Amino acid sequence: MNPYENKRRWKYLLLSFAVIIASGSLLYTNYLVKGIAKSERTRAEVWALSMRQLFEIDDNDFYNYVTAVRDSLAVPAIVVDETGDFKFARGLDSTKTFIQDPSKQPKKKNVKFDIRYFRAQLDYMKSQHEPIKITIFSNEYWLVYYQDSPLLTQLKVFPYIQLSLIAVFLLVAYTAFNSSRKSEQNQVWVGLAKETAHQLGTPISSLLAWIELLKDKFNAESDPLIAEMENDVKRLEIVADRFSKIGSKPVLEVHSVYDVIKDYVDYFKFRVSNKIHFDVKGDPNLRAGLNVPLFDWVLENLLKNAINAIDNTGSILVEISTNPTKKQILIDVTDTGKGIPKSKFLTVFQPGYTTRKRGWGLGLSLTKRIIQNYHEGQIFVKDSELGKGTTFRIILKNRTNG
Repeated sequence: MNPYENKRRWKYLLLSFAVIIASGSLLYTNYLVKGIAKSERTRAEVWALSMRQLFEIDDNDFYNYVTAVRDSLAVPAIVVDETGDFKFARGLDSTKTFIQDPSKQPKKKNVKFDIRYFRAQLDYMKSQHEPIKITIFSNEYWLVYYQDSPLLTQLKVFPYIQLSLIAVFLLVAYTAFNSSRKSEQNQVWVGLAKETAHQLGTPISSLLAWIELLKDKFNAESDPLIAEMENDVKRLEIVADRFSKIGSKPVLEVHSVYDVIKDYVDYFKFRVSNKIHFDVKGDPNLRAGLNVPLFDWVLENLLKNAINAIDNTGSILVEISTNPTKKQILIDVTDTGKGIPKSKFLTVFQPGYTTRKRGWGLGLSLTKRIIQNYHEGQIFVKDSELGKGTTFRIILKNRTNG
C-alpha cells in the first residue's frame, strides 16, 4: 500500500473518531440540559401556583407552607400583570431592585426600582422561556418569567469550552510532534545523502581513471563513445555533489535561467526516447540565483515525471517568462502526458506518493524542498487535465538587474 495513502486513511479515521467523541459529548450534554431545563420549568410552575395560592388561602399554617414553597425557587424570576406592569421579582440584583411582596401589599404602587435594569432582565427572560400564566382574583392574570439557573447556563457552554481546550491541546501536541518528526526525518535524510555521496566518491574516481587509461591505451581521445561515457561519469560526480550539499545551505550564484535549463535539457534528451520532443523557450537574459547542481536535480525530477506520464509519443515544453510587478521568474514545465486529478495537486509533493509500482515517491518531494528551502522559491501544479497533460510552475526571484 502507498505509505501516503495509508497515512491519509489513518488521519481520516482519527478525525472520524474525534467527531464521534465530540458529537457524543454534545448530545449527552444536550440531554442533560433538557432534563435540567424541564425540572426548572416544573419548579417555576410550582412557584407560580404558590404565588396564586397566597391570595386565596386563609389558613395561617398553610400560608407558611406556601410561602416556603414560593421561596424555594432558585432561579431569578419576574412577575408582571396582563398590562406589563411589574408585580414581583426574585433573585435579581438587590442594589438595583426593590419590589415589595404583592401578597402583603398588593395595591401599593409607589415602588422604586431601576427600570432599565428590569427591562433588560425581562427581555432576557422572554428570550429564554415562554411565560407561565396564573389567574389572580378570578378575573385577572399575571405572567411569570424566569431565566435559567447558573448551573444550567454553565452546563450549556461547558462542552464547547471543554472541546475547544482539547482541540487546542491536540493542535499544540500535534504541531510539536510533527515538528519533532520532521526534524528526525531531516537528520536521517541528511545523513543518508552525505553517506551516499561518500560511497559514490571512490568508484567515480576509479571510473575516471579507467577512462583516462582507455584513452591512452587505444588512442581514443576523440572517440564519441568514450566522450559520452566520460559525460555520464561526470554526471555521476554532479549527482554525488548534489547529495553532499543536502543539509547545508548551498551557495547561490546568479545565472541565466535559460542557459542552465537549455544545457541540462540538451544533455537529458539524448538519454531518452527520440519519440519525445523537447523544447525550451524564453528570454536568455533573465537571471536568478541558482545552485546549478541542485537546480539540475529539480529539472531531472520534473522531466522524468513528465516522461513517465507520456505513454509513448509526446512533447515536453519548458517555458521561461517573467512577472515584472512581483519581480519573479516563472518556469513552466508542460508535458502531453496522462494528467493529474485536481484532488492530487497537493498530494503529489507528499513524501511516499507515487503512481508507479517501483517508485519511492521522493522525487517531487525532494524537488519542492530544493526550490523552497534552498532557492527560496515556489513550485506547484499550475494546471492539469486528464488525458491532455500537466504544467508544473517554478517561481524564482528575478535578479536580472543585480
